[in-house]
Amino acid sequence: MYNNIKKKLNQKGFTLAEMLIVVAIIAVLVAVSIPIFTSKLEKAREATDVANMRAAKAAAVAAYLSADDESLVKDMQDSSKNVYYDADNGVLTTTKPDPYGQGTSADGGIKYTDYDATGTSGDHTAERIKVTMTDKGEVTISWE
Repeated sequence: MYNNIKKKLNQKGFTLAEMLIVVAIIAVLVAVSIPIFTSKLEKAREATDVANMRAAKAAAVAAYLSADDESLVKDMQDSSKNVYYDADNGVLTTTKPDPYGQGTSADGGIKYTDYDATGTSGDHTAERIKVTMTDKGEVTISWE
């Protein structure tokens, strides 16, 4: 009888019920964390877009104030010509750069109204920033 008790006390490992409980707890934690991670990822994408719009506006104002490249300023003021912000190099250009928009149609909570003329937070994944300027130097940023 003493040997039977000793054998039961020396058994190591987990029972099937304990393993199922651990797996169930991990599954609940994963199920809760996926939507949180997805919303944070979309918020980061939208914040990237807003930062690019802010940088485009700053580049346009700097070009206007410095008057180093008068032809670029004239292109921004000419409605028949397109000037784009090249986010990879951080410069304004008349050639169309590859699309670099990050935000999708999901709402991450970041609003574009201060920087985007349309005020939309839609899907910008295949778009780039277009910059226009009035004769008085007022800059308008939009997605194209």
